[in-house]
Amino acid sequence: MEVITMDSQVYKELMAKINTIAKFVKAIESKAEEQPDDGWVDSYEVCTFLKISSKTLQRLRSSNTISFSRIRGKNFYRISEIERLLNENIIRRSEEHLQDLIKNNKLHVEQRRNIKTNK
Repeated sequence: MEVITMDSQVYKELMAKINTIAKFVKAIESKAEEQPDDGWVDSYEVCTFLKISSKTLQRLRSSNTISFSRIRGKNFYRISEIERLLNENIIRRSEEHLQDLIKNNKLHVEQRRNIKTNK
C-alpha cells in the first residue's frame, strides 16, 4: 500500500472539484428522469408495439427516415424518434401504441435495475 501526503489546501481543492463533478452527474440524472420517454428500444419492440413489419422498419432505415444505432448487429431506436414518426404521420398508429411501447420499456429498465441491485 502506498501512502500519499498532500497539503490541506490541495486536498480541499480536490474535494471541491469532486463535489462539482458529483453535482453535474446528479443534474444529468435528474434531467434524464424528467425525460423518461427517451429510452432506447430494439427493432422487435418497435415492430411488436407499433404493429409494423420488420420490412417497413427496414424501409424507414434505408430511406434515412428514422435514425437508429446499431450495436453488435442489433438496431436500437430512441423513443423520441418513434414519437416523431407518429407525430409526422409517417407511421399511422394511435397514441396507445406509443404508450404501450413506453410502458414496456420502463418495465424492462426496472427489471434490469432490480437484477443489477440483487447481484
